[in-house]
Amino acid sequence: MAAEPATGASGQGAPDGLPTPRRYYAAATVLTGMSLSVLDATIANVALPTIAADLNAPPSAAVWVINAYNLAVVTMLLPMSAVAERVGFRRMFSVGLVLFMLASLACAFATSLEQLSLARMVQGVGAATLMCMFGGLVRNIYPTHMLGRGISINATTVALMSVLGPTLGSLILSVAHWRWIFAVNLPVGLLLMLGLRFLPEVPRNRLPMDYLSALLSMVALGCVISGIDSLGSDVLRGLGLLAVGGVAGLLLVRRSWTQPAPLVPVDLLRIRPLAFAVMASVSTFSAQMAAYVTLPFYFHEVLGRPHLEVGLLMAAWPLGTGLIAPAAGFLSDRYSAAVLSAVGAGAMMAGLLWLVLSPADASNARIMAGMLVAGLGFGFFQTPNNRVLLSSAPRHRSGAVGGLQATTRVFGQSFGTALVAIAFGMSLSHGPTLGLVAAALCAGLAIAVNSVRIAKRVGQPAV
Repeated sequence: MAAEPATGASGQGAPDGLPTPRRYYAAATVLTGMSLSVLDATIANVALPTIAADLNAPPSAAVWVINAYNLAVVTMLLPMSAVAERVGFRRMFSVGLVLFMLASLACAFATSLEQLSLARMVQGVGAATLMCMFGGLVRNIYPTHMLGRGISINATTVALMSVLGPTLGSLILSVAHWRWIFAVNLPVGLLLMLGLRFLPEVPRNRLPMDYLSALLSMVALGCVISGIDSLGSDVLRGLGLLAVGGVAGLLLVRRSWTQPAPLVPVDLLRIRPLAFAVMASVSTFSAQMAAYVTLPFYFHEVLGRPHLEVGLLMAAWPLGTGLIAPAAGFLSDRYSAAVLSAVGAGAMMAGLLWLVLSPADASNARIMAGMLVAGLGFGFFQTPNNRVLLSSAPRHRSGAVGGLQATTRVFGQSFGTALVAIAFGMSLSHGPTLGLVAAALCAGLAIAVNSVRIAKRVGQPAV
């Protein structure tokens, strides 16, 4: 019979993780839910031309099938994390899962682009409801001495699912109608319902919900992300949205600064290891997404590779991320997160610069080596940095730090995409190269952040 989990290191009598085998079932539930929510951000990309033709919509409008989902996710992450802290993780997970499944069903039966976009927005709200809890759930599923490995598994899952979406979408399209891209979520969601009872129950926040802060958060993040995205095509519109988002953000921070458990966790950003981890995370996810968006153009237009080879070359990045994950998890439980993260960001930057400096006649082996090194670096960075981010906060703030982690990731990816749009706006012919340089500079910024952590001895928190 499994022994009861040990008391946490915090000394507050909190259980230090779940006992086995419940821990395995809970981890599998979280990983499956994470895979669904991350996959759906990109799985429909390859189906956009087919969807546009089938629903008699212009291709330019079909992009809202993607934008509606992403915009809903980024605007709802923090409000949903605040709600989750108050109603309980297990109950909130079931609400998010049901909402995600119903929206997936609506997507599968949509008869117009407007219906599909609206259903995708609701699906994004469901995904945000799930995403905001993953970090907090991991913190409470694994005992302290295994937290690094747990975070490593989750970080690898996010990294792999974010790049496997288009591939899985293509496989579904090759054997079924585009509607099955959304309908496939239903059986997986039903299976997830069976795992709800294994999830840990996290101590609740008893403070009342701050609805004004939730509204300001949605306006601020929505306008900032939309504004950054618009800079590449309509500068005035982009600047206007950024101004509105900036004002809403300032009002939100001012309102949150003196609150004991604010919706936007500025109280957690006073914890120095966590604040540095957030800055480094934004930098690397910006680098990752800038690279992912740029590389297909770079391989095809600059290096002259055919589309089939482009797909094979792109696979080296997630391969590297998956290979390094076990080692990163093992080391992050034993050594300085700042040093490990700096090494990972350095390898990521080196791989990107290797690609930038590759001649047009470079062999596929040389290109894949650069991609592999960048992927290894990205994977090596994520686990120690996420360990600090998640373990720095008190356990009763698990929902807030989980929402902050997810918001940091989505914001960084959105910023990286905007950098590529600006690069292509500056020069169509040199856009791919400029985009890769921007990605390398973002990785360099992560090195700088971690170097400051090392110099100032901003340590790894005790968990």
